[in-house]
Amino acid sequence: MARRERVLRMSVELPLWRALAGYRVLTMLYAIGLGATRHGLFTRPWVAVCYFAVMFVWTLATLPWVRNAASCTKPFLAADLTIALAGVLITPLADSHQRIAGGPTLPSIWTAGAVLAFAIKGGWRWAAAASTPVALANLVERGHPARDTVHSLILVWVASIAIGYVVEVARASERTLARALEIEAATRERERLARDIHDSVLQVLAMVQRRGAVSGGEAAELGRLAGEQEVALRTLVSGGLLPVSRVSEDASAGAVVRAVEEPDDEGPVDLRALLAPYAGSRVSLAEPGAPVVLPRPAARELAAAVGAALDNVRRHAGEGARAWILVEDEPDEVVVTVRDDGPGIPEGRLAEAEGEGRLGVAQSIRGRLRDLGGSAELGSVPGQGTEVELKVPRNAKAGRR
Repeated sequence: MARRERVLRMSVELPLWRALAGYRVLTMLYAIGLGATRHGLFTRPWVAVCYFAVMFVWTLATLPWVRNAASCTKPFLAADLTIALAGVLITPLADSHQRIAGGPTLPSIWTAGAVLAFAIKGGWRWAAAASTPVALANLVERGHPARDTVHSLILVWVASIAIGYVVEVARASERTLARALEIEAATRERERLARDIHDSVLQVLAMVQRRGAVSGGEAAELGRLAGEQEVALRTLVSGGLLPVSRVSEDASAGAVVRAVEEPDDEGPVDLRALLAPYAGSRVSLAEPGAPVVLPRPAARELAAAVGAALDNVRRHAGEGARAWILVEDEPDEVVVTVRDDGPGIPEGRLAEAEGEGRLGVAQSIRGRLRDLGGSAELGSVPGQGTEVELKVPRNAKAGRR
């Protein structure tokens, strides 16, 4: 069955760039509107008009450059800061000294947009480096360090550094989350492969080992080799496989997690049809008279778990053991019980088997049900057989988190 690659793109940074683009446009309009209301008061209005025209064209033309960190290059940041500083420094050419002492600069609060771009791009250190020349330019423009000017400059300086620090923390959290998703995807794929290998390859190797030991001769040697391969494969499966998900970091789009996932088959299926092949002379199947409908992937996984439970009956209870399968169709869930009349499981044997890399119960049964959002309960009394109860929600879906 073909598998597809699912791409999860995460970025807490992109909304900040969108907000910055909006801030630049709104503050540009505010500065121009403020200048228009003071046009008649300028001593050299043509200086203000020329600067506003440059600021208007620059702001609109550079909107694509503030979409993300990749497009917001260092030359752009330097040019943007230069235009902001120039607007502050030429304010005395357009306005009188008396009005400068209590009035805004030509770019007004638009200047903060250049500092914020540095903060989002490079963090708090870049923010501090950009806000410092802005503060000096404002002091030069005022001619003296007035109290309101100093307060405004400290506010911009502290706010930009704080935003830069928040961006750095967000990026670190984003990378941590991406790594966690990578580990989760790799673990889920490893468990899926372990179940498939246990249900096929490991079972065949174990059978070859047993038959070879009984037959003797060359068959015994073949069985011995099959047993060695079974142990090696169990060790590989229980120890870990190569991760199938990959994390890449792209400053322009955030962290990206690529995970391989199985496509869902369309349409529900009657669970009874998947369990019917298990019935035989020593396996009894009791089922409802009406169809037990489940999503196809969930029904297939549940049937495979039942098959794994019956494999354990044959291997550990003996060829002569009997087993019973009971299917219960509840309103909110489907319950399948597998019971046998074998000798039961000694206390502590399951944990010991899992430690040896035998994943029949841990992965082929419990792992499958956990992925479906259900549960697998195993009860055993020495001398009275074993009972495995499998519960799956009605809306279960394979690969569920």
